[in-house]
Amino acid sequence: MLPETLKTELQEKIARVAHPREMAIDVINALQDHFGYFSDEAMAQAGDLLGMTPLELDELATFYTFIYREPVGRHVIHVCDSLICWMENGENLVAHLCERLGIRMGETTADGLFTLLPVCCIGYCDRAPAILVDRKVHGPLTLATLDQLIDTLKEKHS
Repeated sequence: MLPETLKTELQEKIARVAHPREMAIDVINALQDHFGYFSDEAMAQAGDLLGMTPLELDELATFYTFIYREPVGRHVIHVCDSLICWMENGENLVAHLCERLGIRMGETTADGLFTLLPVCCIGYCDRAPAILVDRKVHGPLTLATLDQLIDTLKEKHS
């Protein structure tokens, strides 16, 4: 259930625009931030707020890389899959990351801490190889700096 304070905040933001649909992505992101992903329940609540159908919202949600229709880990790691990152040892980095976390691309660790997802390009070729963790860029990475980043994130939750 959506907390009344968040619902009121979203209703106020929606009321300030000419067309409620203008706020669709903002509402989806706010609900995802609250629930951890954009669930069917969140979609119904967004539809009520925006006057949109679940189908219209699902079309938006499935178009954007950073909207998650299924549960994800507390830290979402997007691995850049661009040519430049691969040329800069990205393939070895991904293999190491998968081994270190014990998951394959598209999976979430058993403890729910990490989800590993590919992304076409993050636009940080000058920092290749690079990844996004919770929408923050990290790079250029080595195996050592990647391990340090993972250790730091794990320590935050121990």
